[in-house]
Order: sequence, then structure tokens, then C-alpha cells
Amino acid sequence: MNEYPLAYNSEYSELSPTIEDIAGIASFAIVEFGAPWCPHCQAGELVLKEGLKGYTTLPHIKLFDGKGKKPGRHYKVKLWPTIVLLKDGVEVARVVRPTTLSDLAPLLNKLNEQ
Repeated sequence: MNEYPLAYNSEYSELSPTIEDIAGIASFAIVEFGAPWCPHCQAGELVLKEGLKGYTTLPHIKLFDGKGKKPGRHYKVKLWPTIVLLKDGVEVARVVRPTTLSDLAPLLNKLNEQ
């Protein structure tokens, strides 16, 4: 892993890890695809921050997504924000445009199964 953040970062990073880097993350990790100017991303950020506040050691990578960004295309991101929960580099849950804490249930249920 290189210079992109693995802990929670409040900003979307334009330093995109490769698909191989993402697939190589051991255990659970959150990869959040979005854009800093996106109103859905701004609204979802508050929900996600609240929902994940008990998971302070969970890697959380916020990726600036857009045209030509390979990780977003690989994960078939269509709308922002898209939050993907990985376990050992494999997608186990996904949430698109969360607006309430209950929208995060697919992610939180998987995290609580561990």
C-alpha cells in the first residue's frame, strides 16, 4: 500500500490505489466512491460517519471517482456515493446513496458477523 489513506479520511483522495491494492487489503475495509462537490456524497458522509463511529480501526478509503477512474469502473459504480464493504479484498456488501442509518444495515450486519 502506498500513499493513499487507509484510515478514515474526511476528503476524497485523487490518489487512486490500484485494483490490486484494494484486493490486497486484509480483513474488512470500506471503499467509498464519490466526489467532493456531490450533494449526495455530502449528505451521505454524515450518515456514514455516524454509522461507522464504533469502527475506528476499520480502513476507510474515500476515492474521488469519475470518468476514466479504473477502481470505480471495476466495482461498477453508477451513482455516488457508493460504499463497498470488502473482506479480504472481496466485496461482501454495498450501499448506494445512504440517507439514514438504517440504509447502512447491509454493511453493519456484515461487520457485526465477524
